[in-house]
Amino acid sequence: MHPDPSRAGDGTRCVHGGHVAAALGAPLHPGPVLSSTFELGVPGDPAPADFYGRADNPTWRALEAAIGALDGGRCVAFASGMAAIGAVLRLGATGGALVVPADGYYLARSLAHAELAPLGVEVREVPTNGDWAAAMDGAGLVLLETPSNPGLDVVDIAAVAALAHAAGALLAVDNTTATPLGQVPLDLGADLTVASDTKALAGHGDVVLGHVTARDPALLARLREARSRGGAVPGPMEAWLAHRGLATLDLRLARQAENARAVAELALAHPAASDVRWPGLAGDPAHAVAAAQMRRWNGVLRFTLASEQAVAAFLKTSNLVGSATSFGGPRSTVDRRERWGDAVDPALLRFSAGCEDTADLVADVRAALDAAAGA
Repeated sequence: MHPDPSRAGDGTRCVHGGHVAAALGAPLHPGPVLSSTFELGVPGDPAPADFYGRADNPTWRALEAAIGALDGGRCVAFASGMAAIGAVLRLGATGGALVVPADGYYLARSLAHAELAPLGVEVREVPTNGDWAAAMDGAGLVLLETPSNPGLDVVDIAAVAALAHAAGALLAVDNTTATPLGQVPLDLGADLTVASDTKALAGHGDVVLGHVTARDPALLARLREARSRGGAVPGPMEAWLAHRGLATLDLRLARQAENARAVAELALAHPAASDVRWPGLAGDPAHAVAAAQMRRWNGVLRFTLASEQAVAAFLKTSNLVGSATSFGGPRSTVDRRERWGDAVDPALLRFSAGCEDTADLVADVRAALDAAAGA
């Protein structure tokens, strides 16, 4: 390991994060701690670090240490991305209005309107590339999602952080699409980073998990208390699988970004696709802001076909691209986002580029787009 872990490369930090030096004969890759109960000793014994499985677990702590180092803060793991977002929104709802992206993940808006608005919390929606300054008066928490899902728009995190802090509000950034290797919101002024680790971080489509990272000890204490009190705790096996998956995030992200660029460039040139968006493209409307604040590109793009029939033809023809929700896995998939309630064209596809050989994926997608053009 590099003498200063914070200066080590992305791959090194992904592989070694959260691991400690093993004792002689100990497993180099220890398994999950599955017990929900721990020995408490007798009166007079020191209080142990672990006492009950809803409060903490050594397997959680290993994963949290690894993610926290990448995010630049201290991490609190949750049972899902939505559990993490819910904790953040409830935490912020005590201080004023909630400001959420109008075009971000739809369940974040749904939770705010269905659970918090009836309690008297004002919920304001702003498009990712909209006027955030106009929504700041009386705000308690501002949530950004950048790049947004599924639109792939980008917002200047540092600029909105300054606006939020001037208004006395906290700023949280949903960093799921970018990943902690692609973007470090805490370094750009955010108070909280939140993500669904179901996606690229765990990276294999076999875990539902989320996390929140912060630097303020008071915020971290409130998040841990909310996790334990609300019971939104991750399973040790899920935490262990996510930690194992994290080791290859650097490698997967590099191939996924390479594939996303190739597919985006193919879609731009193909008559079957329109409204192609990927922030890594020099001509993308979000490219300038994204290039200024993102460390690396990601594997998620979007484009729109002519109709739902064209989408069916695309999927029936492709041998490599699956039809599935979620993103960030090793296999390329598309998701027709209108089916979930996003206010988008019925034939808009969010494309999650996987880890296939680039030439194979491009040839497959070209054939699928040809079929879509003839649908």
